[in-house]
Amino acid sequence: MKIIGAGLGAAVLASYGLFGQAAPPPPSFEVASVKPARPPAGQHVGIFNYPGGRISVSQLTLEMLMSEAFHVQSFQISGGPGWIRNDRYDIEAKPPASSKSSMANPPNRLTPLNEEQRQMLQALLADRFQLKVHREIKQGPVYLLVKGKNALKLEAPKDTNRFPWAGSADGGPVMGDGIAGINISMPELATRLSGSLGRPVLDRTGLKGSFDFEFKDAAADSVTPAVGGLPAGGPKTGELLPDDPESRLKYSILMSVRGIGLRLDQGKGPVETIAIDHVEKPSEN
Repeated sequence: MKIIGAGLGAAVLASYGLFGQAAPPPPSFEVASVKPARPPAGQHVGIFNYPGGRISVSQLTLEMLMSEAFHVQSFQISGGPGWIRNDRYDIEAKPPASSKSSMANPPNRLTPLNEEQRQMLQALLADRFQLKVHREIKQGPVYLLVKGKNALKLEAPKDTNRFPWAGSADGGPVMGDGIAGINISMPELATRLSGSLGRPVLDRTGLKGSFDFEFKDAAADSVTPAVGGLPAGGPKTGELLPDDPESRLKYSILMSVRGIGLRLDQGKGPVETIAIDHVEKPSEN
């Protein structure tokens, strides 16, 4: 397994390309500051995207930053000392004028980073945190998001300029008490479900575009518990919830997804892991 720096992206970049030509360096921010977070009361937590490709990070751990940079869930990051999941940082970064991102004009500050910005963030982590990682892709357990047997309860988005969102019917992350979405595509829904289920979710619906939807599962908490694992094809009418809290949560999420006409099947698929080989705490700058 080859070891790569975090700024090198998905592929291992050779020092020279075909015919002896030097490979271009990965994109990087022109100006960036990294500081331990000292939050005032009420400070927002997250990564924010502004016109001109500027990003502002507030109160994120290195693990959270890696999730953003490599576009993976936290459970797909392995290794590293405990501080990468506890210490929080503030970052301000601006791309060079020559970059495509410098021309970006995101509709709001919650717009996800584009691929170039993610590569720049990878390079920043490699530089300031001395982060070195390697990627491992193995076949493992996944969920497959597919169409169910019942009619789809998905509607055309009321506002295609809204920030894509999916979560609980009452707001917040998907927690099994129903599900709602605003202007969200199926691949984006799969990503958000993956974070709640702790397992990769692959979109196999074949549905294009974005959708609005809402389903409130009033019966989720009234189902009698029973010992047992999750059913291979998702919950079925009359089946009982598993006994332990984690399995109950997953089961309830599967039920919520069925409420909008989709289904989560268990299966096998590629599972990517970002393994940390080396990391250091950054010095203030």
